[in-house]
Amino acid sequence: MSRRKPRGRPLDGWLIIDKPQGLTSTDVVNRVKRIFDAQKAGHGGTLDPLATGVLPIAFGAATKTVPYVMDGTKLYRFTLRMGEARDSDDADGTVTETSAERPTDARIRSELAAFQGEIMQVPPAFSAVKVAGERAYDMAREGRAPVLEPRVARVDRFELVERPDADHAIFEVASGKGVYMRSLARDLARACGTVGHVAALRRMRVGPFQETAAIPLDKLREADDTAPASPDLLLPVATALADIPALALTETEAADLRHGQAISLVALMGRIPGKADPSGGTVRAMAGGRVIGLCRLEDGLLKPERVL
Repeated sequence: MSRRKPRGRPLDGWLIIDKPQGLTSTDVVNRVKRIFDAQKAGHGGTLDPLATGVLPIAFGAATKTVPYVMDGTKLYRFTLRMGEARDSDDADGTVTETSAERPTDARIRSELAAFQGEIMQVPPAFSAVKVAGERAYDMAREGRAPVLEPRVARVDRFELVERPDADHAIFEVASGKGVYMRSLARDLARACGTVGHVAALRRMRVGPFQETAAIPLDKLREADDTAPASPDLLLPVATALADIPALALTETEAADLRHGQAISLVALMGRIPGKADPSGGTVRAMAGGRVIGLCRLEDGLLKPERVL
């Protein structure tokens, strides 16, 4: 029985999209995949429909590096609308509670410290978290309020950057994987003696991918251009791994890794990057300028973890 040939072009690399408001991340991936006539594509970190900004799109071999991008630092800017709680914790939801209380800037800043570092955070009811095998947002849409447990979240920086008026405050947040800006906004408002939700949200960085490199979705192709978009727009697969220390290998060592063989760290002495943790750290194995894969330093060995 013959296997069906995959549809589209076999492309490898990253495209950084400036996601417009109103589309889901999956909508953007599907649209970009069509524009490039690509066989395989996925995104490096979900953005809510209300959110705009950096949405990395992985093509082909780049999809193998998505977990490493999602583990990178994210940078956000969001507007907190005070005085209204909403069931989705953002402007797309239904108002569930109101408050006339409006905290001062000093009060807001005094509460920010409690939301930095390793914190416990309850995800929004409208989120993709699974509860007994069901997505929380499916339960919430059906009127069955999901019971969500607090989970550890890492917030590196949380700053009040602007206060346009009494009802609104604008923040910048640098965070790790899986931190919900809607939960931060909701919980900060409560801590300040009021209620609130996210009125606007923009992501400015995901790991090594910056806002300055993002291409607006509507600029990818002219309206009358029916040819697939040029692969020249794609960044190399290795771009996603720029934050991971590089380790140079010989061609023989690279071949061993490709066959799943570990390499003694003794043989690599003098080449192991100083930033790499010898007890479980990850390195980017390179040979002749090519990325061979991602490896872990463990038990005195360089062990292949993800061969590209």
